[in-house]
Amino acid sequence: MTRRRSSLSVTEPEFQALVQEALDGLPDEYAKLITNVAVVVEDEPSPEVLADLEMEEDEDLLGLYQGLSLDKESFFQAGGQLPAKISIYRGPILRLCRTKKEVVQEVRDTVVHEIGHHFGFDDDEMPY
Repeated sequence: MTRRRSSLSVTEPEFQALVQEALDGLPDEYAKLITNVAVVVEDEPSPEVLADLEMEEDEDLLGLYQGLSLDKESFFQAGGQLPAKISIYRGPILRLCRTKKEVVQEVRDTVVHEIGHHFGFDDDEMPY
C-alpha cells in the first residue's frame, strides 16, 4: 500500500488506548490464550523488519506477529524461545485512515488479524 501523509491527529496515548480497547473487546476464551503475548505500539516498522518481509520502502505494514503460534508450540520444544510479540504500527495505520472512526476500526482489525496469527491462521484464513 502506498504511503501518503495523513492530517489525522491521534496521539500516542490515544492510539495505545485504542489498542487496549481492541484487546479488552476480545471474547474471554481468546483473551485467556494471549496472556503471554506482548502487544506493543510502535511508530513505524524498522528497516530490518521491512527487509525481512521483503517489503518495498513505500509499502505500509500495519501490524506484525512474531513468535511461535499456538498450533506450533510443544512441550517437547527446546527452551530459549522468546515470548510471542504483536507490534501495531501507528504511523502506517494513521496514513491509511481518513477519520478517527476508521482508525478505531483499523486498529481493531489489525489487532484481531495479528492475534489470528498467534492461533496459527495464515493471512488467507482470517475470519474477515
